[in-house]
Amino acid sequence: MTRQEKQPAEEPERLSAALAAAAAELAAAGVQSPRTDAELLAAHVLGVPRGRLALVGELSPARARRLHDLVADRAKRVPLQHLVGSTVFLRLELAVGPGVFVPRPETELLAEWGISAARERGPGAVVVDLGSGSGAIALAVAHEVRVARVYAVERAPAALGWLRRNVAVRAAAGDPPVTVVAGDATDSDVLAELDGTVDVLLCNPPYVPSSVGVPPEVAEHDPADAVFGGSDGLAVIGPVIGRAGALLRPGGALGIEHDDTHAAAVRELLAADGRFDRITDHVDLASRPRFCTATRNGGRALDSWQTGTS
Repeated sequence: MTRQEKQPAEEPERLSAALAAAAAELAAAGVQSPRTDAELLAAHVLGVPRGRLALVGELSPARARRLHDLVADRAKRVPLQHLVGSTVFLRLELAVGPGVFVPRPETELLAEWGISAARERGPGAVVVDLGSGSGAIALAVAHEVRVARVYAVERAPAALGWLRRNVAVRAAAGDPPVTVVAGDATDSDVLAELDGTVDVLLCNPPYVPSSVGVPPEVAEHDPADAVFGGSDGLAVIGPVIGRAGALLRPGGALGIEHDDTHAAAVRELLAADGRFDRITDHVDLASRPRFCTATRNGGRALDSWQTGTS
């Protein structure tokens, strides 16, 4: 090539064509919502809401390359939320990425129940989110119930980084502060100073049985200890129930998410503990059992989850 010769200038790309190609590539890779993911990636590249994509005619060459790269990563089953750096939970945008569990829409139902329970208990209600991860549940409660005192407990160092980041961002936006506690949700020393005083306790524990196959986005990117709950999926739920019995005051409310095959098992664990009544199942939007709630009574624990008896 002589000095006088120039490489041909790159041409803009029609957004409609780019989206069609992206959706086809994602569909071929087995992504469940290829068109939606393609549009969300394009909106991220353009810095506009997804609903405004119809107003965009062309992509600049640089943006077209960026979209192509993101689509290629998504086709490798990197979670969409990792690629855009955030997810929406109820009315909040939360930062997420490697090392933290990406909150799912089903958990919004548990958070909404917790918000209602905290409101019923009035100003100063003490709310604890055990195994908080990104802080989705805790921050949703703090955002909606501004007079509550909210604690978020998390043990994993990587997840703690995301939790603290989200707490700081929401505080800067004017939400009430959430107290972050580094520790194991089932450790009796964690929040021991609150034993017998908590009004609402919420938990989305790891509950997938270890033998169950999960999508690549989960298997390769979500932290395993935030997903799998032992061979039967109940290894963490039992101890969480035991810890909840100690933390909650009489009349306090517990909400715990579980696998859609665990409704009966979780009810039995709560009943066997001896400190809970008003045990109630709740279904998700697909009518599958999704979380269980109960009220702390004045009884003593039977510790059946520890002894293995029933």
